[in-house]
Amino acid sequence: MAERSTAAVDVADSGGEEPLTAEAGKATADGAGTKEKVGKGTEAAVTEEVGAAAEASPLELHSGHKLARRYRLEECVTRLDGFSSWRAVDEKLRRAVGVHVLPADHPRARPVLAAARSAALLGDPRFVQVLDAVEENDLVYVVHEWLPDATELTAVLAAGPLEPHDAYQLVSQVSQAMAAAHREGLAHLRLNPGSVLRTESGQYRIRGLAVMAALRGISVDHPQRTDTEAIGALLYAALTQRWPYDTDAYGLSGLPKGVGLIAPDQVRAGVHRGLSELAMRALVNEGATASRQDQPCTTPEELAKAVAAMPRIRPPEPVYTPSPAYSRTTYQQGVYGQPPNRGGTHTARPAAPMPPPPPLQSRTGKALKWTVSALLIAALGLGSWQLADTLLKEENKTDPGKSSSEKDDGKGEQLVGKPLDIASATEFSPLDAPFAPDKVDGAVDGDAGTAWVTKEFWNYPNFGNLPGRKQGSGIVVDLGSAKSVANIDIDFYRAGQKVEVLAADPSASNPTSLSAFSKHLTDLKSAGKKLTTVLDKPVRTRFVLVHITELPASTADRYRGGISEIKVKG
Repeated sequence: MAERSTAAVDVADSGGEEPLTAEAGKATADGAGTKEKVGKGTEAAVTEEVGAAAEASPLELHSGHKLARRYRLEECVTRLDGFSSWRAVDEKLRRAVGVHVLPADHPRARPVLAAARSAALLGDPRFVQVLDAVEENDLVYVVHEWLPDATELTAVLAAGPLEPHDAYQLVSQVSQAMAAAHREGLAHLRLNPGSVLRTESGQYRIRGLAVMAALRGISVDHPQRTDTEAIGALLYAALTQRWPYDTDAYGLSGLPKGVGLIAPDQVRAGVHRGLSELAMRALVNEGATASRQDQPCTTPEELAKAVAAMPRIRPPEPVYTPSPAYSRTTYQQGVYGQPPNRGGTHTARPAAPMPPPPPLQSRTGKALKWTVSALLIAALGLGSWQLADTLLKEENKTDPGKSSSEKDDGKGEQLVGKPLDIASATEFSPLDAPFAPDKVDGAVDGDAGTAWVTKEFWNYPNFGNLPGRKQGSGIVVDLGSAKSVANIDIDFYRAGQKVEVLAADPSASNPTSLSAFSKHLTDLKSAGKKLTTVLDKPVRTRFVLVHITELPASTADRYRGGISEIKVKG
């Protein structure tokens, strides 16, 4: 089962955005000049509701306030339009949660409660889950998951447009999730880069289903069309790093004013043609025209089917970087491998040596060959006998009181293969939070049945191709002090991991970066279920890193690895 990463979720964002269906001058107080998507005939009602919300009794909440003697408010994330959003702690289950709070007499309190309870009944893991929805002590509050380790699509797009495979996964997962929600009668109405999260494993999760629209009093005549257009806008932004309207929003630049909505592959070079056409089919209600004569997608279900009908976009192959120590052999180089001379031309290949003369074919020649062969065999036999006799005499001369494992100077030589004690072990995770630091001891406890196991990553064996995992992971063992390491035995959780064993300088005290492990005990290679390394010459070190750069496949498009046992010998 794929591990679930986490991200701060479902807070009231205040980013401006262009309308998808119809506009209201100020549907909510999301910010000055902000426009919301609302249905026809709802502008007056929503504006009137905003005024009523402003007159609702203000909430006297502060950090440290406790709801239901369980949810302790920690930090106010947003205070907007009569309600507030908080990061909180569930003291009963000892976990972080998010909480929306508004007065019970707020005009949107009842719709928010109804929306939250309906979203909680859906129970689809592709949505951030509603955990509780309560009216108590003149307050209405909605408790939901808080996932601090996932990343908003806003932040992902700030680094650049997505690769075609990532964009394909985005539109596929979001359209399928929204199709499932609409089958249950639930709409989002505020899908944007701030309401979509990407987890560490490469999955996309949607926050604020039904609740965010209820908090803002948004209603539309065609909710499926609104959500479909929003998914099209997400795909457009993922392909171009531009917002598909003439206003800037969510940290993205809008299109130039007056040019209309142009296809993504005309905005940026290299955009996948099929995904570009799919975005235009989803945005066709805003005047977009697909380059092919395909029907527009007006529901998430139609969009999901259109994605499924596309040829599947495979993830790119991981880039292989050859080891610096690798050099081409003379056989591989040939003339083109020779360095050029000062004139810029290659030196000529030397002439091929003359073939040896043919062997003697006469009767005399054959007799001579047999004679030489017999003499060589006799010489080898005599030499072997003399060597064995000499060795036996030397052995008999050895002092019986002196151990064969001692040197002539009387100092004892260290026995190769002696197990070294491991003082401690830590997870190697230089660029991001550790996977399972509490499970590392399972790899050094002498029990092959316990293991340290990574999370499950999607689509790419190099830890999901995530920036925080580009240096891989693994386990660092601490021998307590600098010792001579001569032998390493490793049992892996699963065969097929790409692994190397590195060592830090003997003077290192707490190495955490990859550059700190400068000594290569093994080459980087794909390992089986077990890896045993006997070093030609012992290496003196205190810290040994079992470094994993790629994971084996656990299921289709999913990758997971780990280490069951590490033994270091001197």
